[in-house]
Amino acid sequence: MAKVVVIGGGIAGLSVAFLRARAGDDVTLFEAGPALGGQLVTERDGGFVVEQGAEGYVAGSEAMATLARELGIESSVVGQLVTTSLAFDGQALLPLARGEAGQFLGFQVPRRDLGQGIRAFAGGMGELVETLARALAPVARVALGTPVERLDRTAAGVRLALGDTTIDTERVIVATNARAAGRLLAPELGALARELEQATTVSSVTVSLAYRREALSRELAATGFVVAESAQDEGFRACTFTSWKLPGRAPDGYVLLRAFFRPSADELGTLTDAAWIGRAERGMARALALSEGPERSWVARWPDALPVFDAAHEARVQAVEAALSGSGILLAGAAFHGAGIDAALRSARRALAQSV
Repeated sequence: MAKVVVIGGGIAGLSVAFLRARAGDDVTLFEAGPALGGQLVTERDGGFVVEQGAEGYVAGSEAMATLARELGIESSVVGQLVTTSLAFDGQALLPLARGEAGQFLGFQVPRRDLGQGIRAFAGGMGELVETLARALAPVARVALGTPVERLDRTAAGVRLALGDTTIDTERVIVATNARAAGRLLAPELGALARELEQATTVSSVTVSLAYRREALSRELAATGFVVAESAQDEGFRACTFTSWKLPGRAPDGYVLLRAFFRPSADELGTLTDAAWIGRAERGMARALALSEGPERSWVARWPDALPVFDAAHEARVQAVEAALSGSGILLAGAAFHGAGIDAALRSARRALAQSV
């Protein structure tokens, strides 16, 4: 039995903590924020299942299928109801070829995964987080609102600094974002870790709007639409027809739509929720000719949340991992080994194997 600390309570951190505890290790997970799940956040409100973060995972994910079986929630997996995607050119909605929408939006997934669609859970992606938290409760220690400030190698393993407290452990799995990992590792790796802090990221804002079904002049038998660059007013990039795409996302008589924006730093800091909702309403109205406004709205802001996997970032991660080899410190998560939930889970399995 090894003494293992996991830093970060997103999907990678939760998964590797679960797997290590299940293997019999003494596991502690530290999460700096007030909640687990990272970018998997589901709000269930009045019959609506609203994803504030990722709406699902690639349908071909073997890593998720395995984890769902291990957690006993494979029966809760749901697939897409429709597969057609559309594009809005400023005048009309036009059908897209399979996988074309993902390419347009720059999804950082293997080409083979484009066009496969997604899967999710009946209660939203938050169901996965809740199940992992319940599975961890009797077998591991989970500390929320507890940031780790630095890591130092010792003769016996690794020492963590948490304010005035230090903890000694045999192995540490860093499952944070790249910038946080760089700060943690700076005392140990110096300039190499500081390069990791420079990792390029992009921000996202999404707005979910609930309309009465009568507001639409036609059925939306598609997954949603992307907006041609020439028609992207106010940064409106795409829209998911959430309640057509996945089952159980809206109560009878309502539709749930989700707008996607790529905001600038200034927009993130200055635009109110009402302003983002207004942008989403106008963007949807242009493409869908809605006869009335929404009855409910939800805004999610994700500053610097999406890593960019260019050659420079991949080289940084490889250099850091080479420097950490044999130290008892491992990296895990989508910030290091590929974007998306599937990549995060595969990274967690990799950390599991390396920490045995």
